[in-house]
Amino acid sequence: MNPTDTTLTELRDAIAVKAVSAAEATRAYLDRIQAHDNGDAGLHAYHEVFADRAIQRAEAVDRGEVTGPLAGVPIAIKDLLCTDYGYTTCSSKMLENFRAPYTATAVKKLEDAGAVILGKTNMDEFAMGSSTENSAFVTTRNPWDTDRVPGGSSGGSAAAMSADLCAASIGTDTGGSIRQPAALCGVVGMKPTYGRISRYGLIAFASSLDQVGPFTRTVADTALLLKVMMGHDPLDSTSANVEVPEDIDRVDEAPGNMRIGIAKEYLSDSNDPSVAAATQKAIEVYKDFGAEIVEVDLPHTEYGIPVYYIVATAEASSNLARYDGVHYGHRTDKAADLIDLYCRSRAEGFGDEVKRRIMLGTYALSSGYYDAYYNRALKVRRLIKNDFDAAFEKCDAILCPTTTAPAFKIGELADDPLAMYMNDVYTVNCNLAGNAGISLPGGTATVDGKELPVGVQLLGPSFDESRLLKIARVFEAATDHHTRRPGV
Repeated sequence: MNPTDTTLTELRDAIAVKAVSAAEATRAYLDRIQAHDNGDAGLHAYHEVFADRAIQRAEAVDRGEVTGPLAGVPIAIKDLLCTDYGYTTCSSKMLENFRAPYTATAVKKLEDAGAVILGKTNMDEFAMGSSTENSAFVTTRNPWDTDRVPGGSSGGSAAAMSADLCAASIGTDTGGSIRQPAALCGVVGMKPTYGRISRYGLIAFASSLDQVGPFTRTVADTALLLKVMMGHDPLDSTSANVEVPEDIDRVDEAPGNMRIGIAKEYLSDSNDPSVAAATQKAIEVYKDFGAEIVEVDLPHTEYGIPVYYIVATAEASSNLARYDGVHYGHRTDKAADLIDLYCRSRAEGFGDEVKRRIMLGTYALSSGYYDAYYNRALKVRRLIKNDFDAAFEKCDAILCPTTTAPAFKIGELADDPLAMYMNDVYTVNCNLAGNAGISLPGGTATVDGKELPVGVQLLGPSFDESRLLKIARVFEAATDHHTRRPGV
Protein backbone atom coordinates (compact mmCIF):
# COMPACT_ATOMS: atom_id res chain seq x y z
CA MET A 1 0.00 0.00 0.00
CA ASN A 2 0.96 3.64 -0.43
CA PRO A 3 0.93 5.03 3.13
CA THR A 4 0.34 8.59 1.92
CA ASP A 5 -2.71 7.71 -0.19
CA THR A 6 -4.99 6.56 2.59
CA THR A 7 -6.96 7.81 5.57
CA LEU A 8 -5.63 8.11 9.10
CA THR A 9 -7.80 5.23 10.30
CA GLU A 10 -6.78 2.98 7.41
CA LEU A 11 -3.09 3.75 7.98
CA ARG A 12 -3.42 3.16 11.73
CA ASP A 13 -5.00 -0.24 11.06
CA ALA A 14 -2.39 -1.15 8.44
CA ILE A 15 0.44 -0.36 10.86
CA ALA A 16 -1.29 -2.41 13.59
CA VAL A 17 -1.38 -5.55 11.40
CA LYS A 18 2.11 -4.82 10.01
CA ALA A 19 0.87 -4.38 6.43
CA VAL A 20 3.19 -1.38 6.50
CA SER A 21 5.65 -0.35 9.17
CA ALA A 22 5.42 2.92 11.02
CA ALA A 23 8.93 3.77 9.81
CA GLU A 24 7.94 3.14 6.19
CA ALA A 25 4.88 5.36 6.59
CA THR A 26 6.90 8.14 8.22
CA ARG A 27 9.59 8.04 5.54
CA ALA A 28 6.92 8.14 2.83
CA TYR A 29 5.49 11.33 4.28
CA LEU A 30 8.94 12.85 4.78
CA ASP A 31 9.72 12.08 1.12
CA ARG A 32 6.54 13.86 0.03
CA ILE A 33 7.40 16.85 2.19
CA GLN A 34 10.85 16.98 0.60
CA ALA A 35 9.37 16.72 -2.89
CA HIS A 36 6.43 19.12 -2.60
CA ASP A 37 6.97 21.52 0.29
CA ASN A 38 10.40 23.00 -0.26
CA GLY A 39 11.98 25.34 -2.78
CA ASP A 40 10.54 28.26 -4.72
CA ALA A 41 7.73 26.11 -6.16
CA GLY A 42 6.94 24.37 -2.86
CA LEU A 43 3.75 24.66 -0.85
CA HIS A 44 5.57 25.90 2.27
CA ALA A 45 3.12 24.19 4.61
CA TYR A 46 5.83 23.38 7.17
CA HIS A 47 8.10 25.64 9.18
CA GLU A 48 10.13 22.90 10.75
CA VAL A 49 10.27 19.16 10.11
CA PHE A 50 11.47 16.79 12.85
CA ALA A 51 12.73 14.13 10.44
CA ASP A 52 15.22 12.32 12.69
CA ARG A 53 12.99 12.45 15.73
CA ALA A 54 9.97 11.24 13.73
CA ILE A 55 11.84 8.25 12.30
CA GLN A 56 13.22 7.30 15.72
CA ARG A 57 9.75 7.38 17.21
CA ALA A 58 8.28 5.39 14.31
CA GLU A 59 10.96 2.74 14.79
CA ALA A 60 10.03 2.60 18.48
CA VAL A 61 6.44 1.91 17.42
CA ASP A 62 7.63 -0.92 15.18
CA ARG A 63 9.58 -2.41 18.09
CA GLY A 64 6.45 -2.33 20.25
CA GLU A 65 7.89 0.24 22.63
CA VAL A 66 5.23 2.85 21.73
CA THR A 67 1.58 1.83 21.55
CA GLY A 68 -1.84 3.43 21.49
CA PRO A 69 -4.82 4.22 19.25
CA LEU A 70 -2.63 6.40 17.00
CA ALA A 71 0.51 4.25 17.08
CA GLY A 72 2.77 5.17 14.17
CA VAL A 73 0.45 7.72 12.55
CA PRO A 74 2.37 10.79 11.26
CA ILE A 75 0.70 14.08 12.30
CA ALA A 76 1.58 17.75 11.78
CA ILE A 77 0.86 20.47 14.34
CA LYS A 78 0.32 24.21 14.02
CA ASP A 79 3.27 26.27 15.14
CA LEU A 80 1.56 27.85 18.14
CA LEU A 81 1.33 24.61 20.12
CA CYS A 82 4.32 24.36 22.42
CA THR A 83 6.67 21.40 22.28
CA ASP A 84 9.76 20.83 24.36
CA TYR A 85 11.58 20.01 21.13
CA GLY A 86 12.07 22.26 18.11
CA TYR A 87 10.90 25.87 17.94
CA THR A 88 7.49 27.37 18.65
CA THR A 89 7.40 30.59 16.62
CA CYS A 90 3.73 31.48 15.96
CA SER A 91 5.13 32.45 12.52
CA SER A 92 6.41 35.65 14.12
CA LYS A 93 9.82 37.28 14.29
CA MET A 94 8.92 38.02 17.88
CA LEU A 95 9.28 34.30 18.73
CA GLU A 96 11.62 33.28 15.92
CA ASN A 97 14.09 31.64 18.29
CA PHE A 98 11.72 30.57 21.07
CA ARG A 99 12.09 27.05 22.45
CA ALA A 100 9.26 26.08 24.80
CA PRO A 101 10.19 24.35 28.07
CA TYR A 102 7.09 22.11 27.98
CA THR A 103 4.67 20.42 25.59
CA ALA A 104 1.04 21.45 25.04
CA THR A 105 -1.50 19.05 26.53
CA ALA A 106 -3.15 18.41 23.14
CA VAL A 107 0.19 17.42 21.61
CA LYS A 108 1.13 15.33 24.64
CA LYS A 109 -2.14 13.41 24.34
CA LEU A 110 -1.39 12.69 20.69
CA GLU A 111 2.06 11.40 21.55
CA ASP A 112 0.75 9.40 24.48
CA ALA A 113 -1.60 7.75 21.96
CA GLY A 114 1.40 6.78 19.82
CA ALA A 115 1.35 9.50 17.17
CA VAL A 116 4.50 10.51 15.30
CA ILE A 117 4.85 14.32 15.14
CA LEU A 118 6.27 15.23 11.73
CA GLY A 119 6.74 18.94 12.28
CA LYS A 120 5.31 22.41 12.85
CA THR A 121 3.15 24.08 10.20
CA ASN A 122 3.06 27.65 8.92
CA MET A 123 0.29 30.04 10.00
CA ASP A 124 -0.76 33.66 10.06
CA GLU A 125 1.34 35.42 12.68
CA PHE A 126 -0.10 34.77 16.15
CA ALA A 127 -3.12 33.24 14.35
CA MET A 128 -4.24 36.65 13.08
CA GLY A 129 -5.40 36.29 9.51
CA SER A 130 -7.49 34.38 7.01
CA SER A 131 -4.94 33.54 4.32
CA THR A 132 -1.56 32.61 5.89
CA GLU A 133 -0.14 35.63 4.06
CA ASN A 134 0.57 37.23 7.44
CA SER A 135 3.30 34.75 8.34
CA ALA A 136 6.56 36.55 9.04
CA PHE A 137 8.49 33.90 7.14
CA VAL A 138 6.69 32.59 4.06
CA THR A 139 3.26 32.37 2.42
CA THR A 140 1.75 28.90 2.26
CA ARG A 141 0.19 27.99 -1.09
CA ASN A 142 -3.04 26.15 -1.79
CA PRO A 143 -2.31 22.67 -3.22
CA TRP A 144 -5.27 22.96 -5.61
CA ASP A 145 -3.86 26.13 -7.20
CA THR A 146 -0.53 27.42 -5.96
CA ASP A 147 -1.42 30.96 -7.02
CA ARG A 148 -4.14 30.97 -4.33
CA VAL A 149 -4.21 31.08 -0.55
CA PRO A 150 -4.96 28.00 1.59
CA GLY A 151 -6.98 30.09 4.04
CA GLY A 152 -5.95 30.91 7.56
CA SER A 153 -4.84 31.17 10.13
CA SER A 154 -4.16 27.41 10.11
CA GLY A 155 -3.25 27.45 6.42
CA GLY A 156 -0.13 25.34 6.79
CA SER A 157 -1.99 22.56 8.58
CA ALA A 158 -4.79 22.62 5.99
CA ALA A 159 -2.40 22.61 3.02
CA ALA A 160 -0.32 19.79 4.52
CA MET A 161 -3.44 17.68 5.00
CA SER A 162 -4.79 18.47 1.54
CA ALA A 163 -1.52 17.59 -0.19
CA ASP A 164 -1.03 14.36 1.82
CA LEU A 165 2.04 15.71 3.58
CA CYS A 166 0.72 14.15 6.81
CA ALA A 167 -1.96 11.66 7.82
CA ALA A 168 -3.71 14.37 9.86
CA SER A 169 -2.88 17.81 11.17
CA ILE A 170 -3.81 19.98 14.13
CA GLY A 171 -4.83 23.62 14.01
CA THR A 172 -6.61 26.17 16.15
CA ASP A 173 -9.87 27.98 15.50
CA THR A 174 -10.43 31.46 16.97
CA GLY A 175 -12.91 32.79 14.42
CA GLY A 176 -12.89 30.07 11.77
CA SER A 177 -9.16 29.32 11.48
CA ILE A 178 -9.75 25.58 11.10
CA ARG A 179 -13.02 25.51 9.19
CA GLN A 180 -12.22 28.24 6.66
CA PRO A 181 -8.90 26.76 5.44
CA ALA A 182 -10.45 23.27 5.53
CA ALA A 183 -13.10 24.51 3.09
CA LEU A 184 -10.56 26.22 0.82
CA CYS A 185 -8.29 23.14 0.77
CA GLY A 186 -10.98 20.47 0.43
CA VAL A 187 -10.54 18.61 3.73
CA VAL A 188 -12.52 18.02 6.93
CA GLY A 189 -11.87 20.56 9.68
CA MET A 190 -13.55 20.74 13.07
CA LYS A 191 -13.75 23.23 15.91
CA PRO A 192 -14.99 21.41 19.03
CA THR A 193 -16.97 23.13 21.76
CA TYR A 194 -14.90 25.74 23.60
CA GLY A 195 -13.24 23.98 26.52
CA ARG A 196 -13.42 20.47 25.04
CA ILE A 197 -9.69 20.31 24.28
CA SER A 198 -7.11 21.75 26.63
CA ARG A 199 -5.59 25.08 25.68
CA TYR A 200 -2.59 24.53 27.96
CA GLY A 201 0.49 25.14 25.83
CA LEU A 202 -1.45 26.97 23.13
CA ILE A 203 0.07 30.43 22.65
CA ALA A 204 -3.01 32.60 22.98
CA PHE A 205 -4.50 35.01 20.49
CA ALA A 206 -7.93 35.48 22.10
CA SER A 207 -8.33 33.34 25.19
CA SER A 208 -12.14 33.17 25.25
CA LEU A 209 -12.28 32.09 21.60
CA ASP A 210 -9.24 29.91 20.79
CA GLN A 211 -9.87 26.18 20.46
CA VAL A 212 -7.68 23.31 19.22
CA GLY A 213 -9.06 20.98 16.54
CA PRO A 214 -8.10 18.57 13.73
CA PHE A 215 -7.82 18.52 9.95
CA THR A 216 -8.42 15.12 8.40
CA ARG A 217 -9.53 13.34 5.25
CA THR A 218 -12.72 11.90 6.76
CA VAL A 219 -15.21 12.39 9.58
CA ALA A 220 -14.09 9.09 11.16
CA ASP A 221 -10.51 10.35 11.31
CA THR A 222 -11.69 13.57 12.97
CA ALA A 223 -13.66 11.60 15.55
CA LEU A 224 -10.63 9.46 16.42
CA LEU A 225 -8.43 12.50 16.99
CA LEU A 226 -11.10 14.21 19.07
CA LYS A 227 -11.44 11.14 21.27
CA VAL A 228 -7.70 11.26 21.92
CA MET A 229 -7.39 15.00 22.53
CA MET A 230 -10.62 15.78 24.38
CA GLY A 231 -10.98 15.73 28.15
CA HIS A 232 -10.62 17.90 31.22
CA ASP A 233 -7.17 19.27 31.98
CA PRO A 234 -6.44 20.73 35.45
CA LEU A 235 -3.62 22.75 33.86
CA ASP A 236 -6.16 24.77 31.84
CA SER A 237 -8.66 26.87 33.79
CA THR A 238 -10.90 27.09 30.70
CA SER A 239 -10.99 23.32 30.22
CA ALA A 240 -14.52 21.94 30.61
CA ASN A 241 -14.95 19.19 33.19
CA VAL A 242 -17.27 17.22 30.89
CA GLU A 243 -16.79 13.55 30.09
CA VAL A 244 -15.88 12.55 26.54
CA PRO A 245 -18.78 10.57 25.00
CA GLU A 246 -17.91 6.91 24.61
CA ASP A 247 -19.57 6.80 21.19
CA ILE A 248 -17.82 9.83 19.73
CA ASP A 249 -15.81 7.68 17.31
CA ARG A 250 -18.80 5.55 16.26
CA VAL A 251 -19.70 7.91 13.45
CA ASP A 252 -21.32 5.26 11.25
CA GLU A 253 -24.11 4.74 13.76
CA ALA A 254 -27.43 6.17 12.55
CA PRO A 255 -28.06 9.59 14.12
CA GLY A 256 -31.79 8.92 14.34
CA ASN A 257 -34.31 11.52 13.29
CA MET A 258 -32.44 14.52 11.97
CA ARG A 259 -33.66 18.10 12.08
CA ILE A 260 -31.41 20.25 9.91
CA GLY A 261 -31.69 23.98 10.51
CA ILE A 262 -31.38 26.48 7.67
CA ALA A 263 -30.79 30.12 8.62
CA LYS A 264 -31.71 32.70 5.99
CA GLU A 265 -28.97 34.94 7.37
CA TYR A 266 -26.36 32.53 5.98
CA LEU A 267 -27.90 32.27 2.49
CA SER A 268 -26.75 35.66 1.27
CA ASP A 269 -27.02 36.78 -2.35
CA SER A 270 -23.36 37.76 -2.08
CA ASN A 271 -22.31 34.11 -1.86
CA ASP A 272 -20.45 32.79 -4.89
CA PRO A 273 -22.81 30.67 -7.05
CA SER A 274 -20.67 27.59 -6.37
CA VAL A 275 -21.13 28.07 -2.63
CA ALA A 276 -24.87 28.53 -2.98
CA ALA A 277 -25.10 25.43 -5.18
CA ALA A 278 -23.05 23.29 -2.78
CA THR A 279 -25.23 24.33 0.15
CA GLN A 280 -28.42 23.57 -1.76
CA LYS A 281 -27.10 20.16 -2.81
CA ALA A 282 -26.26 19.40 0.83
CA ILE A 283 -29.83 20.28 1.81
CA GLU A 284 -31.08 17.84 -0.84
CA VAL A 285 -28.79 15.10 0.49
CA TYR A 286 -30.30 15.42 3.95
CA LYS A 287 -33.81 15.52 2.52
CA ASP A 288 -33.09 12.25 0.70
CA PHE A 289 -32.12 10.71 4.03
CA GLY A 290 -35.41 11.74 5.58
CA ALA A 291 -34.16 14.72 7.53
CA GLU A 292 -36.62 17.40 8.49
CA ILE A 293 -35.48 20.75 7.11
CA VAL A 294 -36.28 23.47 9.65
CA GLU A 295 -36.04 27.22 9.16
CA VAL A 296 -34.26 28.89 12.07
CA ASP A 297 -33.61 32.51 12.81
CA LEU A 298 -30.24 33.94 13.86
CA PRO A 299 -31.14 37.64 13.93
CA HIS A 300 -27.85 38.93 15.36
CA THR A 301 -25.69 37.27 12.70
CA GLU A 302 -24.79 40.59 11.07
CA TYR A 303 -23.13 41.78 14.27
CA GLY A 304 -20.78 38.80 14.45
CA ILE A 305 -17.85 40.34 12.57
CA PRO A 306 -17.80 43.68 14.47
CA VAL A 307 -18.28 41.90 17.82
CA TYR A 308 -15.52 39.43 17.02
CA TYR A 309 -13.08 42.13 15.97
CA ILE A 310 -13.66 43.98 19.23
CA VAL A 311 -13.52 40.99 21.58
CA ALA A 312 -10.67 39.22 19.79
CA THR A 313 -8.49 42.30 19.39
CA ALA A 314 -9.06 43.36 23.00
CA GLU A 315 -7.93 39.94 24.22
CA ALA A 316 -5.00 40.02 21.77
CA SER A 317 -3.92 43.39 23.13
CA SER A 318 -3.84 41.92 26.62
CA ASN A 319 -2.23 38.59 25.68
CA LEU A 320 0.51 40.11 23.54
CA ALA A 321 1.50 42.76 26.06
CA ARG A 322 4.03 40.33 27.52
CA TYR A 323 6.10 40.32 24.31
CA ASP A 324 8.21 43.35 25.11
CA GLY A 325 11.80 42.30 24.44
CA VAL A 326 12.48 41.95 28.15
CA HIS A 327 10.20 39.24 29.47
CA TYR A 328 9.67 37.42 26.17
CA GLY A 329 10.51 37.58 22.53
CA HIS A 330 12.64 39.56 20.12
CA ARG A 331 14.85 42.26 21.60
CA THR A 332 16.16 45.07 19.47
CA ASP A 333 19.88 45.82 19.42
CA LYS A 334 19.34 49.51 18.61
CA ALA A 335 17.73 50.86 21.76
CA ALA A 336 18.79 54.22 23.20
CA ASP A 337 17.03 53.67 26.53
CA LEU A 338 14.49 51.38 28.21
CA ILE A 339 11.41 52.97 26.64
CA ASP A 340 13.07 52.89 23.24
CA LEU A 341 13.91 49.21 23.81
CA TYR A 342 10.24 48.37 24.42
CA CYS A 343 9.04 50.36 21.43
CA ARG A 344 11.65 49.14 18.96
CA SER A 345 11.42 45.49 20.07
CA ARG A 346 7.67 45.38 19.50
CA ALA A 347 7.88 47.37 16.26
CA GLU A 348 10.51 45.00 14.86
CA GLY A 349 9.00 41.80 16.26
CA PHE A 350 5.36 42.16 15.20
CA GLY A 351 4.00 42.28 11.65
CA ASP A 352 1.50 44.80 10.31
CA GLU A 353 -1.65 42.78 10.95
CA VAL A 354 -0.67 41.98 14.54
CA LYS A 355 0.12 45.65 15.16
CA ARG A 356 -3.24 46.62 13.67
CA ARG A 357 -5.13 44.29 15.97
CA ILE A 358 -3.15 45.27 19.07
CA MET A 359 -3.97 48.93 18.39
CA LEU A 360 -7.65 48.18 17.80
CA GLY A 361 -7.84 46.15 20.99
CA THR A 362 -5.95 48.68 23.07
CA TYR A 363 -8.28 51.41 21.85
CA ALA A 364 -11.38 49.32 22.69
CA LEU A 365 -10.08 48.75 26.21
CA SER A 366 -8.92 52.30 26.85
CA SER A 367 -10.45 54.67 29.36
CA GLY A 368 -13.62 56.23 28.03
CA TYR A 369 -14.12 53.61 25.33
CA TYR A 370 -14.37 50.37 27.33
CA ASP A 371 -18.13 50.63 27.85
CA ALA A 372 -18.82 51.96 24.37
CA TYR A 373 -16.95 49.14 22.61
CA TYR A 374 -15.76 46.15 24.64
CA ASN A 375 -18.56 45.98 27.18
CA ARG A 376 -21.21 46.50 24.50
CA ALA A 377 -19.59 43.80 22.33
CA LEU A 378 -19.83 41.33 25.23
CA LYS A 379 -23.56 42.07 25.54
CA VAL A 380 -24.14 41.42 21.84
CA ARG A 381 -22.03 38.27 22.12
CA ARG A 382 -24.55 37.04 24.67
CA LEU A 383 -27.38 37.77 22.23
CA ILE A 384 -25.60 35.75 19.53
CA LYS A 385 -25.26 32.85 21.96
CA ASN A 386 -28.97 33.15 22.79
CA ASP A 387 -29.82 32.98 19.06
CA PHE A 388 -28.00 29.67 18.74
CA ASP A 389 -29.55 28.25 21.91
CA ALA A 390 -33.03 29.07 20.59
CA ALA A 391 -32.21 27.61 17.17
CA PHE A 392 -30.95 24.33 18.64
CA GLU A 393 -34.28 23.86 20.40
CA LYS A 394 -35.74 23.47 16.91
CA CYS A 395 -32.95 21.56 15.16
CA ASP A 396 -30.04 19.19 15.76
CA ALA A 397 -27.57 20.98 13.49
CA ILE A 398 -27.46 24.11 11.36
CA LEU A 399 -26.31 23.67 7.75
CA CYS A 400 -24.66 26.65 6.06
CA PRO A 401 -21.68 27.63 3.88
CA THR A 402 -18.23 27.71 5.42
CA THR A 403 -16.98 30.56 3.23
CA THR A 404 -18.58 32.99 0.78
CA ALA A 405 -16.39 31.82 -2.13
CA PRO A 406 -13.55 29.45 -3.10
CA ALA A 407 -9.93 30.41 -2.40
CA PHE A 408 -8.82 33.84 -3.58
CA LYS A 409 -5.48 34.65 -5.18
CA ILE A 410 -2.42 35.42 -3.11
CA GLY A 411 -2.19 39.19 -2.69
CA GLU A 412 -5.73 39.82 -3.93
CA LEU A 413 -7.00 41.14 -0.59
CA ALA A 414 -3.69 42.16 0.94
CA ASP A 415 -4.54 45.87 0.85
CA ASP A 416 -8.13 45.48 1.98
CA PRO A 417 -8.22 44.21 5.59
CA LEU A 418 -11.99 44.65 5.89
CA ALA A 419 -12.60 42.42 2.86
CA MET A 420 -10.20 39.91 4.40
CA TYR A 421 -12.10 40.00 7.69
CA MET A 422 -15.36 39.24 5.87
CA ASN A 423 -13.94 35.84 4.90
CA ASP A 424 -14.91 34.75 8.40
CA VAL A 425 -18.52 35.95 8.25
CA TYR A 426 -19.96 32.40 8.47
CA THR A 427 -17.51 31.10 11.07
CA VAL A 428 -16.97 33.73 13.77
CA ASN A 429 -20.39 33.45 15.42
CA CYS A 430 -19.78 29.80 16.27
CA ASN A 431 -16.70 30.87 18.24
CA LEU A 432 -18.51 33.74 19.94
CA ALA A 433 -21.21 31.28 21.07
CA GLY A 434 -18.69 28.56 21.98
CA ASN A 435 -20.50 25.92 19.92
CA ALA A 436 -19.08 23.06 17.86
CA GLY A 437 -18.66 23.37 14.09
CA ILE A 438 -17.35 21.18 11.29
CA SER A 439 -16.51 22.00 7.68
CA LEU A 440 -16.91 19.24 5.09
CA PRO A 441 -15.82 19.08 1.45
CA GLY A 442 -18.94 20.10 -0.48
CA GLY A 443 -17.75 19.81 -4.07
CA THR A 444 -15.60 21.86 -6.43
CA ALA A 445 -15.94 24.94 -8.60
CA THR A 446 -14.06 25.77 -11.79
CA VAL A 447 -12.31 29.13 -11.44
CA ASP A 448 -9.87 30.37 -14.09
CA GLY A 449 -9.67 26.84 -15.46
CA LYS A 450 -8.75 25.29 -12.09
CA GLU A 451 -10.90 23.05 -9.91
CA LEU A 452 -11.16 24.59 -6.43
CA PRO A 453 -12.83 23.07 -3.34
CA VAL A 454 -16.02 24.43 -1.82
CA GLY A 455 -16.97 23.66 1.80
CA VAL A 456 -20.24 23.23 3.64
CA GLN A 457 -20.54 23.68 7.38
CA LEU A 458 -22.54 22.03 10.14
CA LEU A 459 -22.91 23.83 13.47
CA GLY A 460 -24.06 21.94 16.55
CA PRO A 461 -24.92 22.56 20.20
CA SER A 462 -22.20 22.78 22.81
CA PHE A 463 -20.79 19.41 23.97
CA ASP A 464 -22.82 17.46 21.39
CA GLU A 465 -19.95 16.62 19.05
CA SER A 466 -20.92 12.95 18.98
CA ARG A 467 -24.26 13.60 17.28
CA LEU A 468 -22.82 16.34 15.07
CA LEU A 469 -20.20 13.92 13.75
CA LYS A 470 -22.85 11.30 12.98
CA ILE A 471 -24.89 13.89 11.09
CA ALA A 472 -21.77 14.98 9.21
CA ARG A 473 -20.99 11.38 8.34
CA VAL A 474 -24.42 11.02 6.67
CA PHE A 475 -23.46 13.72 4.16
CA GLU A 476 -19.95 12.37 3.68
CA ALA A 477 -21.20 8.83 3.03
CA ALA A 478 -23.67 10.08 0.42
CA THR A 479 -21.05 11.99 -1.57
CA ASP A 480 -17.54 11.47 -2.90
CA HIS A 481 -16.25 14.98 -2.25
CA HIS A 482 -13.84 13.85 0.48
CA THR A 483 -12.12 11.46 -1.93
CA ARG A 484 -11.00 14.23 -4.29
CA ARG A 485 -7.40 15.36 -4.03
CA PRO A 486 -5.37 18.14 -5.64
CA GLY A 487 -2.91 17.15 -8.33
CA VAL A 488 0.14 17.35 -6.10
